[in-house]
Amino acid sequence: MSTTDIYDLQSPSTNLNHFANLVNLAATDGTITDLEKGLLKRFARKLNITEHDYAKVISNPAKYPVEGISSREKRLEHLFDLFKIIYVDGVMDDAEAVLLKRYAIGLGFNEATAGEVLNKSMVLFSGAFSFETYLNFIDGKF
Repeated sequence: MSTTDIYDLQSPSTNLNHFANLVNLAATDGTITDLEKGLLKRFARKLNITEHDYAKVISNPAKYPVEGISSREKRLEHLFDLFKIIYVDGVMDDAEAVLLKRYAIGLGFNEATAGEVLNKSMVLFSGAFSFETYLNFIDGKF
């Protein structure tokens, strides 16, 4: 099953809320850059977000709540998307880190697991990892 198929199986409201989460993260530093806008447009297409809904979400992303997701794999997929938005500029600032942890908990991770998943993800997305980490990741030990 492709990523597009997985997104298609989710309800429109789940996709819209997920998209709103992506917009919230992109806007945490006060502006949405052209790079972020390009990535948001791609996510909007993947998530089947209409132009009308896109405009509504961009104008007020905080209006849409974070929905809990029962599937661990889908929660991780949502976090993966959020990390892609955050690291589009190569940096995660403190506000994004705080917001990301809140989203992880809102998606259904407990606080300890959220912290662990986020720390591992930050290592991978920031590119600040050692050869040992890389080797363990490649060998499936990460």
